[in-house]
Amino acid sequence: MSAIHKRVLIVDDEEDLTWTLVKKLSKDSDKFELYCVNSGKEAFDVLNQLPVDLVITDVRMPEVSGLDLLTAIKQKYPSTKVVIMTAYGSADVQKEATERGCFNYIEKPFEINELRQLILDSIADQRGFTGNISDFQLSDIIQLNCLGRLNSALSVKTEGDEGIIYFREGEIIHAETKQLEGQSAFFSMMSWQGGEFSVLRNKTAPRETISLGWQSLLLEGMRRADEHSSLAREDRENEKQYRIFRIQQLLTKIEQIENVKHTILFQSAGFPITYVGEFQQKPEKITEIGNSISEIIETVCEKSLFMDGGLPLFWELHFKTNSLLLQRVPDADAYLAVIGSRKLNSAMIRLQFKKVLPQLAEHI
Repeated sequence: MSAIHKRVLIVDDEEDLTWTLVKKLSKDSDKFELYCVNSGKEAFDVLNQLPVDLVITDVRMPEVSGLDLLTAIKQKYPSTKVVIMTAYGSADVQKEATERGCFNYIEKPFEINELRQLILDSIADQRGFTGNISDFQLSDIIQLNCLGRLNSALSVKTEGDEGIIYFREGEIIHAETKQLEGQSAFFSMMSWQGGEFSVLRNKTAPRETISLGWQSLLLEGMRRADEHSSLAREDRENEKQYRIFRIQQLLTKIEQIENVKHTILFQSAGFPITYVGEFQQKPEKITEIGNSISEIIETVCEKSLFMDGGLPLFWELHFKTNSLLLQRVPDADAYLAVIGSRKLNSAMIRLQFKKVLPQLAEHI
């Protein structure tokens, strides 16, 4: 099919916008036929009558949203490319659109020339294979572009950021993210832990900011990525140890109350989070306490379905020689339990529960 027979359909409920696009893009009538409609229903009417190569649709529309239109198009017309156009762009929207088969994105407000170039790139005849690659690192994709001596760009998106790397005959000549450009942008992207990428063939760089050879650049980027990853792991471990320390401080306030033997914070499945008490050096005993109390909770819940109250919020149980006070931590899959003798002052324990529970919830 020649370029003149390419058909582009723009869907947006803003009539002023579609009117403007028809007027501004009319000069490209020798390259594609443009249709503009103002609803998803009208879009279906066009698609049912004509083969369309590219659909550019707004996300927020009444009756039929852009995402629903995307899903329907990919099911009924899988060869039609769909570009999402929205002023409400977010990582969540883009992720969902990608999962539904979105070809590309453009955010309002945009320049007419930007939209025009996107249309021309999208309808250009392409030869070769398309597909998805999983379990690849960004460095692998970059190396493939370099070894292939490509003139292209690599668009990379991760949660909260996006960037692009430009290649000329396999050399990396420019990179940019939302905040950075040049080598700083390249090294920043190399530290990203995951995301999405797309190769844009024959896309030229707006400027040259990188002169270092690609092998040296890639090795330095991988070194920095490893260093960043190690620092991130260290930061996570330090943050975890700090949270445990703060939780233990809070539990110690309860453990110091007279006649308290054991204070344990555990997940509802029984896994101990933190413990303070007589079994401090006996981890197997601590695990046994958590599992035992968890089994009690599970059994009572199974036998008390008629109460229709979900998981218990607070229990106070008295046995022959010991007492158990159990409090669910708000907004967390965790319980705080205190075991002590029958002489345990439960009123004081409950008062302490009220003081420490909000802080525990912050650190779990």
